[in-house]
Amino acid sequence: MARLPHHTFLALAAAAACTPLTAQTVTAVETITVTGRSAANSASVTGFGDVPLSRTPLSATVITAAQLQDAGIAGLADITRLDAGTTDAYNAPGYWGQVAVRGFTLDNRFNYRRDGLPINAETVLPTGNKAALELMKGASGIQAGTSAPGGLLNLVVKRPTAQPRRALQVDWVEPGTVGVAVDLGDRAGTDSAFGWRLNAAARRLDPSLRDSRGESHLLAGAVEWRLGQAGLLEAELEHSRQSQPSTPGFSLLGNTLPDADAIDPRINLNNQAWSLPVVLRGDTGSLRYTHALGDDLQATAHLMQQTLRSDDRIAFPFGCSAENDYTRYCSDGSFDFYDFRSDGERRTSRAADLSLAGRHTLAGLQHSWRVGVLGTSYTARYQRQAYNYVGTGTIDGMATVPPDPALTDENTQRDERSTEWHVQDVVQLAPAWQLWAGLRHTRLERDSVRTDGSRPTSYDQAVTTPWLALAWQFDPQLMGYASWGEGAESEVAPNRARYSNAGQALPTLKSRQWEAGIKHRSDRMAWQLAWFDTQRPQWSDIQDSTGLPTDDCSDAEPCTRRADGRVRHAGLEAEAEWGAGPWSLRASALVLRARREAGADAARNGLRPTNVPERSLKMQAVYNVSALPGLALLAFASHEGRRAVLPDNSIATPGWTRVDLGLRQAQQWSGANLVWRLGVDNVFDTRAWKEAPYQFGHAYLYPLAPRTWHASLNISL
Repeated sequence: MARLPHHTFLALAAAAACTPLTAQTVTAVETITVTGRSAANSASVTGFGDVPLSRTPLSATVITAAQLQDAGIAGLADITRLDAGTTDAYNAPGYWGQVAVRGFTLDNRFNYRRDGLPINAETVLPTGNKAALELMKGASGIQAGTSAPGGLLNLVVKRPTAQPRRALQVDWVEPGTVGVAVDLGDRAGTDSAFGWRLNAAARRLDPSLRDSRGESHLLAGAVEWRLGQAGLLEAELEHSRQSQPSTPGFSLLGNTLPDADAIDPRINLNNQAWSLPVVLRGDTGSLRYTHALGDDLQATAHLMQQTLRSDDRIAFPFGCSAENDYTRYCSDGSFDFYDFRSDGERRTSRAADLSLAGRHTLAGLQHSWRVGVLGTSYTARYQRQAYNYVGTGTIDGMATVPPDPALTDENTQRDERSTEWHVQDVVQLAPAWQLWAGLRHTRLERDSVRTDGSRPTSYDQAVTTPWLALAWQFDPQLMGYASWGEGAESEVAPNRARYSNAGQALPTLKSRQWEAGIKHRSDRMAWQLAWFDTQRPQWSDIQDSTGLPTDDCSDAEPCTRRADGRVRHAGLEAEAEWGAGPWSLRASALVLRARREAGADAARNGLRPTNVPERSLKMQAVYNVSALPGLALLAFASHEGRRAVLPDNSIATPGWTRVDLGLRQAQQWSGANLVWRLGVDNVFDTRAWKEAPYQFGHAYLYPLAPRTWHASLNISL
């Protein structure tokens, strides 16, 4: 069992925490909230500065660090519990998470941001030094050069605050995960011009999932320096590391969906004696300078570099050669076992954004505008990898197979560069009418080659993505809007002999989205309703001899990778938040109709994409007990509908409902402020298939985690 070094405990225990603690203040700060009630709840990921979310003509959610603490959430994957529009996409414990928004899986290479700049999310992104998570929903063509149409997830780094911070947190998760973290900050110099913030954390990972022990740590610092009245210089660094065995999914047993009640969710099929942990390391740093050129004009230069190092290893279950079916496990519960190892992976991302923002009157109309240019580069360097058949496993986790670490398979090196020119403008047409517009022009250069020098590809493309919205303010509390926008994705055909267009760049595929919504906010209640219709073109492998999609391209039966129809996601999304007296309630719901359309194979048209629930409902409630000042009772409920397991929709998982409960106690003791939290997830120990990702041509099943207790203590001075 991994142990935390003695000096780590001493260093982390050297200070104490900062959380407001009177019963009234805790209610205001700790309550689960999403829609904006003030400019403080704006989201930079939208690209429109500090405009409150309640007045922006798009859908976005802000999840604060306090909300994550109340829900007992330590990783990005679990934010699916707080918002109905966000669901699991391939969240393997011990590995990097994948989430879907409005049914579209966010691309871990292109759909994640950190303080507004693009980062790679093919790693575990720590939340210990994040003040909030901003989620923008829908096509993101004016915020990103290329990205999947679900939206963008932005991580907001904790920065120096006006008041000193002295924070200590200790947490525990059943049966043996233990963590400790500190959050320190202060200001110095004339007029407190210099500020600093330090976050450090260490965790021993021992979850209820068997054979999954590991450890993680985080060290992050941020400083800022006010340069007179006009300038602000900010810098920050982050180092993180996690080492933990990952968890493969279960699968169909032949043509049968296993009974979730009969499967022990604690089993980890990656449990061979030779199984090695996945090690994910990340180092990120950024520098930002903001300068006011006048009362209504501001320039910003923002630079960032992220370096990721990974050792990816797993005893990997995949398919059933005994029944010649590699999309699922065998009917008797056995499967093929592979020894997969890819050590020394290195991914480096760099970004530089120069922008100018201002507010001016032109032709009698007030404009709030922003223009800029973003340059990015990405390199991925790998070594040869192992992917070797080593025997047969069984879903009870009792099989033993020998290792085979021979490096028998080539990997793919990648280089990508882009330059993105962007402009946004908000025009005040009349006291109650606003026109919102944006445009981004992107030039891409992408190259790839195998680690042995074979199969090189190289291409460049240019794409322009517009966005337009009209908003009208019915009254100070009610706003309506309608918007239209595009997003873009780019791909190259695999450079293999089985493809007729091997190595050729495919035409840029543009997603198009319509959205209409209405937002209301008052002192006690905020709600919003949005209808959206997103159409995303699809690539398919079309067999040359039949003209139909296939999963079996070969040298004898070659195929062509090309656009083939589209996927259309149309739905209604609702959010409501209400607070009065001791109560604070929030609910969100999504009803989604996702279908494939206009493809070459008529039999596939009208089918639902795999792993996309038909509906989702998430609810949170806080009750502050007046008889016991400082005590709040918390409740969380999640419901998701059925999901298609196979592309032909012949098998689907049933819907499920999960309930979590908790309490929070705030008190003062010996001059310190304390916040205790105690929670239990999956109170009724519900057994169900949480998600059904179809990955690598294989159907996987992940169960709901069993009933789990967790507790934490925050101390502040």
